Amino acid sequence: MNAKIPDSKISDATSSETDDAHSADPKAAANRLPDHVAIIMDGNGRWAQSRGMPRIEGHRRGVDSVRMVSETCTELGIEAVTLYCLSSENWKRPKAELEFLMQLLEQYLVEERELIMKQGLRLKVIGRRDRLPASVLVEMDKTIEVSSDNPGTQLVLAIDYGGRDELAMAARSICRDVQAGLLDVDTIDEETITNRLYTAGLPDVDLMIRTGGEMRVSNFLLWQLSYAELWVTETCWPDFDRQEFAAALESFGCRDRRFGGLSETPVESTFGET
Repeated sequence: MNAKIPDSKISDATSSETDDAHSADPKAAANRLPDHVAIIMDGNGRWAQSRGMPRIEGHRRGVDSVRMVSETCTELGIEAVTLYCLSSENWKRPKAELEFLMQLLEQYLVEERELIMKQGLRLKVIGRRDRLPASVLVEMDKTIEVSSDNPGTQLVLAIDYGGRDELAMAARSICRDVQAGLLDVDTIDEETITNRLYTAGLPDVDLMIRTGGEMRVSNFLLWQLSYAELWVTETCWPDFDRQEFAAALESFGCRDRRFGGLSETPVESTFGET
């Protein structure tokens, strides 16, 4: 079910403590918002190279956009936001870039911990753990633990994540229970699979945003994206600001979501109305 944002809460968004580049108000006059937003944060390397910088600088600058998105989702009361940080295929990248990404991730988990607590975010990480450095896992688990009782938006980081691998993992889990006599094969349905995924307990994705202009889902949340609305921008991730996020949410608010059925009434946008 889409969140309804009271008018009083809408007006509160203008008090966000962000810089001028992130000053646009995504919830201006919005009354129809996604429960779960997923974002493929693409274009970091291209952004840096187009400015004569090393690729790793794009990843560093992208942290600002992560902070903006988590702040905005908190203001809006969006239930969950999932960010595609590292795919299982990204291990093919140069060793130096991967080492920097791990250092940046560890730094983020330490330095953003106070802000995560202040905003009431609950951190969740999905994906494999066995290929991540021990120092990253320590800080990751610490931040997950201290934020576990927070009441706000669930901030989900997809790290060493692949949608096909997740589905295979779920299938193995179900097969083991069938073999052990704990599960009747004839009772297996969509809910059974959903409950075996990393995202168990989260709503399906309502809105999937991809920056950087590529038109593909890149093995991201394949099951959870089944009925997601897609929004793609040419803007690279380090330049993705509140105005861009507002445009994505506005587009979502205007969509006629039929889920395979027929629309009974046309959807009218309430964005921009007073």
